[in-house]
Amino acid sequence: AVVNAANAQLRPGGGVAGAIHRAAGPGLEEECRPLAPIKPGQAVITGGHNLPNRYVIHCLGPVYGVDRPSDRLLADCYRNALRLAEERGLSSVAFPAISTGAFGYPMEEAAEVAFRTIAEVAPTLKSVKVVRFVLRDEEALRVHEEALARSLP
Repeated sequence: AVVNAANAQLRPGGGVAGAIHRAAGPGLEEECRPLAPIKPGQAVITGGHNLPNRYVIHCLGPVYGVDRPSDRLLADCYRNALRLAEERGLSSVAFPAISTGAFGYPMEEAAEVAFRTIAEVAPTLKSVKVVRFVLRDEEALRVHEEALARSLP
């Protein structure tokens, strides 16, 4: 599954959501319509439509400084996405850096929340074997690599 950093209405927009909807085609928007709205921290799953991925997991991340507690709501996104992937028996999940674009979450903090949450959930996963981050640029990659290194024992 690929994870969509969605908006509450699960509509095409800018950033990750826009790119996923454009690539998936109009069927994705049609499938999303009855599932909306969702709240910060929530996740829903749809088919992948024209994407190479079988599924899209749509997560609504928190708007930093508005939706509180931001760290818990962001962790819920990762936790709920992994739960949905596990329920479907999926073997891999690809995440963007949820909430770090238009929602203003600082990349360093968001990466730490992501890795801490994935580390907490990982021992309970049976089918999900690969968790990937698909990031927008070299700076995002550097920040995530550093956060990952700090989170490893």
